[in-house]
Order: sequence, then structure tokens, then C-alpha cells
Amino acid sequence: MQLLTTARNCVLLLALIGAAASCKVFKKKPEKSAVTGWNYNDKTQGNFYVAKPKDINTAPGLVFVQGGTFTMGATQEDVMGDWNNIPRRVTVNSFFIDKTEIANVHYREYLYWVENVFSDTTAYPEVIEAAKPDTLVWRSELAYNEPYVEYYFRHPAYNYYPVVGVNWKQASDFCVWRTDRVNELELIKKGYINKNNIKTELNGGGQENFDTKAYLMGEYQVQPGKLATSKSNPLKDAQGRPRTTVKFDDGILYGDYRLPTEAEWEYAAYGYIAENPQVKRGKKTRGEENIANKQIYAWKNAGFDNLRSTKAGAYQGAFLANFKRGAGDNMGVAGGLNDNAAIPAEVTSFAPNGFGIYNMSGNVSEWVADVYRPLTSLDEDDFNPFRGNVFKKVDMSRGTGNLRDSLGRIIMVPESDSALRERRNYQRSYAKNYLDGDSLSSVNYGYGVTTLISDKSRVVKGGSWNDRPYWLSPGTRRFLEEDQSSSTIGFRCAMTHYGAAEGTSRKAQTGNFFPARRAKR
Repeated sequence: MQLLTTARNCVLLLALIGAAASCKVFKKKPEKSAVTGWNYNDKTQGNFYVAKPKDINTAPGLVFVQGGTFTMGATQEDVMGDWNNIPRRVTVNSFFIDKTEIANVHYREYLYWVENVFSDTTAYPEVIEAAKPDTLVWRSELAYNEPYVEYYFRHPAYNYYPVVGVNWKQASDFCVWRTDRVNELELIKKGYINKNNIKTELNGGGQENFDTKAYLMGEYQVQPGKLATSKSNPLKDAQGRPRTTVKFDDGILYGDYRLPTEAEWEYAAYGYIAENPQVKRGKKTRGEENIANKQIYAWKNAGFDNLRSTKAGAYQGAFLANFKRGAGDNMGVAGGLNDNAAIPAEVTSFAPNGFGIYNMSGNVSEWVADVYRPLTSLDEDDFNPFRGNVFKKVDMSRGTGNLRDSLGRIIMVPESDSALRERRNYQRSYAKNYLDGDSLSSVNYGYGVTTLISDKSRVVKGGSWNDRPYWLSPGTRRFLEEDQSSSTIGFRCAMTHYGAAEGTSRKAQTGNFFPARRAKR
């Protein structure tokens, strides 16, 4: 009897709680505009949707790099005599970068998608071929490297070895593809796109494949998912109806994958947060503005030659990177291999640096976004420095509904210089040679006559498996034409970080917040 009474009381209590929860008294008040007083996300007041501030999700494969100031450029004697990396203090804002180099299996995934989406060889005769890496980069007239030509990219034994033979243009195209695939999957998982969309694409979709920019501009039509058409969809239009298309300001889509800038790459490589004697762990601590030791390579400065592990134990004396110790010595002596890798090693080999990033010194050199000039450091900005801008806009000449090219991407064209004359911050769309190789600077690069540097020359960073220790320093820099490739060059992607520079937590804030003072009575 007592048990029955207890059960009835529990049911009554739950009923009262449910009734109370349905009352307006317990409903959370909608957020209100500080400039108009109108409510956000309120169907009675226009239903202007404002996404709640939330953690910035780290996209697949990336790690967060907290930005800051550092001395970019040479950290040791310029033994090459290039004078192309003069030290200069710059600031890099926070960003994301790949934890590892892009591996063979990742690039084969990209080729698989290209081969299936653009399977109509009559309509897309060059798309598939243009995406393939050049495996002939392994060939040499006086070496037997034919097995690598045949097997390095395709054989499962090399699945997680860094992809090589990829030129700068191909690496950039991979970044675009990766952006679209990650965003498409996110919309499918959230229920805004029908999952059958993938099957349609991979069945020779051609132009009708998901492109993030085309989707946001309404140029790509896709069958909506279950959540998009349901009443539980939090996204509503002005009439309170479910909104089937996601906008970027809804906070659902990721930003663009891209090649890192030279400054970003070099900053991430040093991982200087590991050299800070007191890192800020929370609001109650401020953190130091000091770097305890200047690093030469990507790992923490532990003294000695700094190429070997100095920590006592089984790994003491082991090389910290995959590189060439000297002429004819790529991996050491049998029974005591020094770096245990004759060619590139797996992308997760060796120890990560202070930011948790692998192989920023050694294994393979890497493409970055910048156009190469030997004296760029003297000209570029000291905040987010970068050379290589070509400012573009959407080509509207063919009219709305016809803004995509044959690959499904929005057609972009350079802005007209005549339309930029009244601007103060920039007055030309083509800025690759700005102040260094243009009429304004009176500097001329006679490509093929007096120099090999052109606007197609792209910066290559970090040493490789076939390089001497000098090139392992992140401050060193070389270049190669953007349509060329090498058996020693790979790449990794980066992404802009949106929000507070301190981190990805919701509690991270921009600026310092002091407690408000109470007025004295």
C-alpha cells in the first residue's frame, strides 16, 4: 500500500513539473537586440535568427595554434648566402593547421572522388589526369628508384607516408575539395542535406557536386534532409517556416581549408608555447610574455646539437627528425639506424612539437601559400604577413543561376583596377609583385635571363628526408614553380580561426575584462 502511494505521488510530481515547464514563467526569454529592442529568434518580431555563441569546432585533422608575436627568419648563420630570410618580428593571429602532412591514402581518397564524380571522360577529359601526382619525381639518371615510381603512392605499405609529386596547384585544389567534403558531411549529419546526395555525386555527378560557395549563394540545389523540412528545425524564415538552406552565419559550416601562409607555417613549426615558462591555464592566471629559449628546429631547445633526444632513457641519442646526416648517409648503419627512414617516414613518426604538430622539421618539405621573393620580409605587413594576393569577385556576367563553371565552382574574376582608384587600403587587384617586381617599385625580374624567380615561384618550407640539417630550421626558405613537383615536397592544410585568439573554448574572450565598479552612494 505504501509502495502504491509513493508511486502515485511520483506520477503527480512529474505531472506538476511538466505543467510548470510548459508555463511561460519558466520559458527562457529570447535574446534582445541592444540597438532596436527587438527580440532575436522570435516569430512575432521578424524571426531574425542569431546563432548562440558556442565553441568553435576544430575541423577534421586540424589542431589549434594560438597566435602571437615571434621573430620570423634566420636563426643561425646564412651558410647558403641567400640573404632571403632576414629576421623580423611579426604577429600571426590564431589559426588551425593539420596535425600531420597529407598522406598517400588521403590523396588517393581525393582521386577516388574525382574519378567517380567526373567519370564522363568525354566531358572532363583532363580533370582526372590533372589531379594525379607525378610519380616520376622519384626517377634519377644515376639511381635505381623505379620501385618508388610504381609503388610509393599506391601500395598499402605506404598508406600513411606523406604524398609527394604534388605541385602547388594540385595541393590548392585538394584544399578546395576537402572544404566541400567536410561541409557536405556536416550538413548531412545535421539533417540539412539528404544522405543520398553522396550517391548521386559519385555516380558521375559532374558539375552537380556539392560546392560550399555555390551552396551558400543558392547556385547549387540539393534535396533537403529530414531536419531541414521538419518543424523542429531551429532555422526559420521571417514567416516562421523551416529554412532548408544553411547560411554561414548559422555557425554550422566550417571555414575554408587552404595552404598555410609562410608566416603561419613557420610560427606553427616552432611551437614556442612549449618555451613559455608560465602558460596561462585559466582566468586566474595571466601567463608570461617570455620565450625561455630560442629554437633552431621545430622541437623544444634541450641543448647540445639539438638534433638528438637528450632525455634520459631508451630514446636518448635518437634523432628527432628524418633527414640526411651527411653525404651518403640517409639512415645510418644496419643494426643502429639513426632515423630509421631511408625515404619519407609515416606522418605520425617522431615526436610532435609544442602545438602537437608532427614533422615540421624533416620528412618532407612543404608547400605554403606565398609567392617567393628574396626580400619579402622587408616589404610585407608585420601582422599576418603574406605575399600572393589576387583580389577577386564573383563573375556576374552570365547572370544569376549560371555562375558556376563546368566543375561546379563559382567563377571568380580579378577586380578591376579602375574600380579601386578611390580606395585607400588597396588600389590594384594583382598584388603578387607589389613593391617587388612591379612598375611602382622599379624592380624588374627578368625571368629566365637574370633570375629564376617569377610570380609562379612559391615558397617551400622545412627540410626533407634528403636534406642536410641546415634546412630543418623553420626559418629557412626555398622556392619552386607552382606547376612543378618533387620527391621531397609534400603539403598540409590550414584554416582561419574565427573568434577569440586565446582558444576554441566558449569561455575564451577577446581582450581583458575587468569587474565593473559600483557607484558610491
